[in-house]
Amino acid sequence: MKLDFIPLSKLSISKTNMRFTKTATDVSDILPTVRRRGVIQPIIVRPNCAPDAYEIVAGSRRFHAALIVAEEKRAMGDADSEVAAIPCAILEDGDDADAVEASMIENMARRDADEVTQWESFTRLVKEGRKLGDIADTFGLPELTVRRVLALGNLLPRIRQMYARDDIDRATVRHLTLASKSQQKAWLALVDHEDAYAPTGSQLKGWLFGGQSVGTRHALFDIEASGLVTIADLFGDDRYFADADAFWDAQNAAIEARREDYLDEGWQGVVILSPNDYFSVWEHVKATKRKGGRIYVEVRATGEVTFHEGYLTRKEAERMAKGDPGGKGMKVARPEVTSTMATYIDLHRHAAVRAALTGFPAVALRLMVAHAIVGSPYWKVQADPQTSRNDLIAESIENAPGEADFDHMRRKALGLLGFGAEEPTLIGGNGDDYGVVGVFLTLLDLNDAQVMGIIAIVMGESLASGSAAVDAVGMHIGVDMADYWQADGAFFELLRDREILGHLVADVTDPTVAAANAQEKGKTLKAIVRDALDGTNGREKKDRWVPRWMLFPPAAYSARGGVGPVDAHARVVAAMAIHDAPQPDPDAPGSICPLPDEPEEGTQRLAA
Repeated sequence: MKLDFIPLSKLSISKTNMRFTKTATDVSDILPTVRRRGVIQPIIVRPNCAPDAYEIVAGSRRFHAALIVAEEKRAMGDADSEVAAIPCAILEDGDDADAVEASMIENMARRDADEVTQWESFTRLVKEGRKLGDIADTFGLPELTVRRVLALGNLLPRIRQMYARDDIDRATVRHLTLASKSQQKAWLALVDHEDAYAPTGSQLKGWLFGGQSVGTRHALFDIEASGLVTIADLFGDDRYFADADAFWDAQNAAIEARREDYLDEGWQGVVILSPNDYFSVWEHVKATKRKGGRIYVEVRATGEVTFHEGYLTRKEAERMAKGDPGGKGMKVARPEVTSTMATYIDLHRHAAVRAALTGFPAVALRLMVAHAIVGSPYWKVQADPQTSRNDLIAESIENAPGEADFDHMRRKALGLLGFGAEEPTLIGGNGDDYGVVGVFLTLLDLNDAQVMGIIAIVMGESLASGSAAVDAVGMHIGVDMADYWQADGAFFELLRDREILGHLVADVTDPTVAAANAQEKGKTLKAIVRDALDGTNGREKKDRWVPRWMLFPPAAYSARGGVGPVDAHARVVAAMAIHDAPQPDPDAPGSICPLPDEPEEGTQRLAA
């Protein structure tokens, strides 16, 4: 083959082309790149019967994209586009078999780059000075997608390799990009341990950020001198602080002391990140103390603190390279308030806002929902996993009418908040890219009915399966399980007890039928129940039947116990008895003073 630039007007699509079609070709994915860089990879052509004409064997999509760009340029008055040419590799003039083979080789050997390969390429572009917006425009990708790909730079190389091999999924990698290096190493240790379980997906997020157990290994202060109480695990390998709040008081004091030391050493600034913020290496460049580099202190909810020494933001580094004011040799001014004064200011602002918030319950409600969706250092909300090791159960739940109805409403809620419809849950950190504030501002734009609908989804996702709350809500609402359930294959497969099967036969037929078949095998009893529910084999059809265990309220078929819903219902009944018990006489001696009928002065807004 020889290479040459051939005008678009001299090219046509060969019928031997693997992508030959008479309909319009979708080139939306490559069009941004062709607009910006033109056709870079030569298309494969062969001479046509017309003079100086060629037919395209492979590369029709690049050709169509080039035609669109040429038309756009003509519309803008670019005369050169009339003779626009693209690089071509010219085959020898031969039979169709060679052309078809060339088309198949190019199209079938091509494979879209995985995210790890994209990260390697994007990282090189960033180092060369490309901005995120430029990369996004060049490849026709949302800027958020480019940011997420670049976040893979926070991962250890081995984890990136596991992701490239599809050993771990995208949700797991997304959470690992927020993990510190030591947390990533600890997670890999679980992966390598034959008897340990390495959490993935949403469980990984709980493992990384859940709970208040703070290990002593993260302390920056002298533990013995602090006098704080620590607790060892059963093996004595790890120790934890008994009082997490006391730990943070000591840890923050140590961080502040280190900050002052850095400033005394001549560093121009020390930035202490909140537990919700993470230091992304790709957004910063190394800078010496003399060139204005600063210290970034990354504080994790686990107690771990990492000091990133000598960095500037990439924008600051670009200004330095251009010699702009504030560029080369710039001095970063010290903050105008000390960290102690900053704490003073923050606490007073906090006190004022939460006092004023009592007068705006609608605002408080939206803020609460935002915290429940995104999470914060003080909010740990998790979705019920709805998991089962039994494949039959998992498939039954996946196909349940209730699950389909809830998923439909969840997708509506995701759309209202601007989240992707493919997100598996509403809660659990979907707002991580924007934070609590972003979700809160979105909720402020919604009306009360829309917010209440989102609250129902948040509560539904975080409602614990098998809890007494499920029974209490189902009874209060009046849930009719016949609207959401009917006997399926999994239900019959899980039935094992002949005594209970006899009770079910009595339920769907009558006690005489159950008595007559009392000695039959379980398989026969199941068949009777099936026939009654389907109305087959001469059985009268039993419509909308639900076993007692699943009703609201539930009941058992025997006195043997071991029915979870019945036990949960007993707890609801006990709570209702306490709730409905007569209240003490407020006028009786020693009783607590009642609240006034009318709010006193200063409480009007709270009452409103």
